[in-house]
Amino acid sequence: MERNDIQKVTHAPNIRYDKAEEALYIIDQTRLPNEEVFLRVETAEELYDAIRLLQVRGAPAIGIFAAYALYVLARQIPAEADVLAELKDRAAYLNSARPTAVNLGWALGEMVNEAEKSAALPRKELLEALYEKAAAIHDDDIAKCAAIAEYGLSLVKDGDGILTHCNAGPLATSQYGTALGPILLGTERGMTLRVFSDETRPLLQGARLTSYELERAGVDVTLICDNMASIVMKNGWVQACFVGCDRVAANGDTANKIGTSGVAILAKHYGIPFYVLGPTSTVDMNCPDGAHIPIEERNGDEIRTMWYEKPMALPEVKCYNPAFDVTDHDLITAIVTEKGICRPPYTESLAALFRAE
Repeated sequence: MERNDIQKVTHAPNIRYDKAEEALYIIDQTRLPNEEVFLRVETAEELYDAIRLLQVRGAPAIGIFAAYALYVLARQIPAEADVLAELKDRAAYLNSARPTAVNLGWALGEMVNEAEKSAALPRKELLEALYEKAAAIHDDDIAKCAAIAEYGLSLVKDGDGILTHCNAGPLATSQYGTALGPILLGTERGMTLRVFSDETRPLLQGARLTSYELERAGVDVTLICDNMASIVMKNGWVQACFVGCDRVAANGDTANKIGTSGVAILAKHYGIPFYVLGPTSTVDMNCPDGAHIPIEERNGDEIRTMWYEKPMALPEVKCYNPAFDVTDHDLITAIVTEKGICRPPYTESLAALFRAE
């Protein structure tokens, strides 16, 4: 199809800053898919909890949200206070909400750098510079996701089956998303792509969010439990695996939602290409390998009681509930960024992305 024949799919507006109201809104992802509830968040505690409680989630989306959140908090700093010092304190507070996704610290760092450059300006102009920086981070992610979608789409063909794990669509990023970006773009262009969406314990983001986004966009999506990935691969129904990422180490080891490494191991066994899709802001060249990526561990009640009318385990049963695992670089066929497709050896191809700057 020609570009002007593209039928745009519907995207859920996950983060919206209303400049006229000076108000930050998010869709509460904890209440999807059954309720589409938009929250206005403005106090430091509300902004922190939005990240910690996963009302906003997905590494790029957390970064976008954090940038706007710091602008919201900057507006609340008293005129007589040391704005830069106060802003750094608030950035550190927000950064402590979740440890694994590198985009949170990256976006807050970008905002603090902007504040330092603009510190000599009158307060009104400083605040406007911070808002413009937050909006630029948001716009930049939209452009990056569109580019990632284009590169990712080159890796599949019409009629292919794609397995994805967790959620890396518009809710987790902006507009197209990362791992879902090629699927949504292909759908706009009239392609038929069949998606198998892993349920993805412990937070069921594949069931609640990925299947919601794809169904809403008119994509052929089939929900499966995580332990069904092997059989759909064995049946020949999957031609590629697309997953997002929360942090990519310099050697190509990648952190993503718990269970991703298992999908990669299965894909290698069945000879299916395994692709990681994410913006360069998710690549942490200061992190040498996956052993240095901090792994968030969450409350055991998420697997013991959270999704059930009655507890599914005795209260005294111990739970181990890591939110992420690390996929070894040698299991990854390619890492797709907005600057192009990186292939092994990742120590060279990832470094080249930043040399190009």
